[in-house]
Amino acid sequence: MHIHILGICGTFMGGVAALAREAGHRVTGCDAGVYPPMSDQLRALGIELIEGFGADQMALQPDVFVVGNVVSRARMAPTLPASRGSQPSEGAPGALGQSGGGAVAGGTPKFPLMEAILDAGARYTSGPQWLAEQLLQGRHVLAVAGTHGKTTTTSMLAWILECAGLNPGFLVGGVPLNFGISARLGAPGGCFVIEADEYDTAFFDKRSKFVHYRPRTAVLNNLEFDHADIFDDLAAIERQFHHLVRTVPGRGRVVVNAEEASLARVLAQGCWSEAVGFGAGGRFTAEGTAEHFQVLDQGRPVAELRWPLSGLHNRMNALAAIAAAEHVGVAPAQAAAALQRFENVRRRMELRGAVAAASGTIRVYDDFAHHPTAIRTTVDGLRQQIGPSGGRILAIFEPRSNTMKLGTMNARLPWSLEGADLAFCHAAGLGWDPAQALAAMGARLQVAGDIDTLVAQVLAAVRPGDHLLCMSNGGFGGVHVRLLDALRARFSS
Repeated sequence: MHIHILGICGTFMGGVAALAREAGHRVTGCDAGVYPPMSDQLRALGIELIEGFGADQMALQPDVFVVGNVVSRARMAPTLPASRGSQPSEGAPGALGQSGGGAVAGGTPKFPLMEAILDAGARYTSGPQWLAEQLLQGRHVLAVAGTHGKTTTTSMLAWILECAGLNPGFLVGGVPLNFGISARLGAPGGCFVIEADEYDTAFFDKRSKFVHYRPRTAVLNNLEFDHADIFDDLAAIERQFHHLVRTVPGRGRVVVNAEEASLARVLAQGCWSEAVGFGAGGRFTAEGTAEHFQVLDQGRPVAELRWPLSGLHNRMNALAAIAAAEHVGVAPAQAAAALQRFENVRRRMELRGAVAAASGTIRVYDDFAHHPTAIRTTVDGLRQQIGPSGGRILAIFEPRSNTMKLGTMNARLPWSLEGADLAFCHAAGLGWDPAQALAAMGARLQVAGDIDTLVAQVLAAVRPGDHLLCMSNGGFGGVHVRLLDALRARFSS
């Protein structure tokens, strides 16, 4: 089969491409600004990448077009005369008042290829649906859902099953360091571990991605409000999680965070499978510190885990992975032994480099945190790791997700950064003022409209012994490398 993927450089769609190629399909794809590291990984697999979404790609004549959720029916509004005081807009409301990319009179399609596919009546589907129909059928799917920790917990679970000799397939929204790749097929007909996202599937399928996967083991790691661009409130997301629970068979297992009231409400809507809780009040609990703890099953010690990961959130992630692995026959002690060799995921408190100065080393970290809860968890985790006298934490962050750009979480931003000694915000592309939203931080906050200014602000404030924590769900303009280069230039001379 020849599949052509629209939006192939996204983490999920790039994983689908890699799996399809491994399964023997011919794979081509396109994206805007075909970019590394995914572009490099895909080209190494022999996948042809095309820049842009031009209609001329119809000439490829694939068996099916697989459409990522970056694609919409949006049109680019024409530039109006300056005298009318209007600026071009992308995906502006149309004449009938539609939002999110309605028609704009005189505008041109942002995705001409998609328009050509529709006009021709060509066969198309979404990434999650293609994956479910072509690769997940007949396998024991273990799906990890939750607002936070999906990537880390999915990676932990895949590593546990790998160490148990199960040769699992997996698709992770990151790169687990133990594997060095984000996706693989694994043993035919065996276990498949997948990061289960609640974001919508495609412009033509507004269900959450995870309803396509039909897991036998579903992990509900946590749940709070997010994705304000597509969900009105927390209750709307809880309903989608309930739809996931509906797909788990009676002989399946729902592994649920027992400390989350939101997830209790999800299960109260109906659960037809074994429900196994973790955390306080659940079947699986922990005693000890985040770095060294015992795993208890109904109060009885069943495993011990000592590892380099910090933060109580990672202890909870471990409990979730252990409870899920038990469902496919891996004993908690065996799972804990595997996690002692777990190397985490790229961009999860990843140390990008260290620069030695005369009176202390400056360290630069990269983290994917982009929600206030994740930001606070990351900052607190670093403080716990380095200790109260381990140096200052400089939080360098970019509110880049759709939810953060909307300003929905502004009231929680000061709380999220309480543990940082200084904070530096990259404010490009925001429709709100970070200085106002974070006024409570006073002189501890600096705001920059571009990366050059941001780097200059950090360099003016940094001292030997500082920890520079960069947080974004994007590339952040390569700020990590730029900071390291500038620090080496200053302190090596």
